[in-house]
Amino acid sequence: MNRYDFEGRVALVTGGASGIGAATAERLRDSGAQVAVFDRARADGNVLAIHGDVSRAADADAAVNRVVAELGGLDILVNSAGIPGQSLRTLDVPDEEWERVFAINAHGTFWFCRAGARVMVERGYGRIVNVASIAGKEGNPQAAAYSGSKAAVIGFTKSIGKDLAGTGVLVNCIAPAVVDTPILEGITQEHIDYMVERIPLGRLGRPEEPAALICWLASEEMTFSTGACYDISGGRAVY
Repeated sequence: MNRYDFEGRVALVTGGASGIGAATAERLRDSGAQVAVFDRARADGNVLAIHGDVSRAADADAAVNRVVAELGGLDILVNSAGIPGQSLRTLDVPDEEWERVFAINAHGTFWFCRAGARVMVERGYGRIVNVASIAGKEGNPQAAAYSGSKAAVIGFTKSIGKDLAGTGVLVNCIAPAVVDTPILEGITQEHIDYMVERIPLGRLGRPEEPAALICWLASEEMTFSTGACYDISGGRAVY
């Protein structure tokens, strides 16, 4: 496994108690970073565990402030927290479901980007990596809220990257195809089959695969990319 040197760096991973977030937190920690995990669930391992709700801007601000106070700064922010939403046809999507998915996937990611960037810009260095989805580029049926929220993440990643260009803070996102994580528990088998059938490699992704890409984007080695979206889709992405 390729390793990056994260000695002396402080990282905050939202949704870091499971799935892609947990795999990323583990890899960052094993490569020398001090790691904080923000999640509604209990985080295992040698990390600073912060409990909260990503959809609350105040929780995002408080989490970043705590990381700075207890770990001495913030160099890396990985926004992995997200939910799939219910598998519903458009005509059946209730208002509250649409708002719930956007509150976590889109609003929550932005609240943390804003809070983290305020610290990073002042320090003159930072790496922000947002976890979007191939659904945000192509759209999946029975997933208008999820697809729309992830498209929003891609869009504002591009905007924030341009806003912060020249500050030392680089902002990018990844667009995975379906990955074998607990998020699949919230959607139907029909929905899962639809996604896997469109992957030329013919399988689910493994959490450690997007985690490897995230860690490169979070490293000092990555110096000439910002506001970009990186596909990791087993061949599904076509643009």
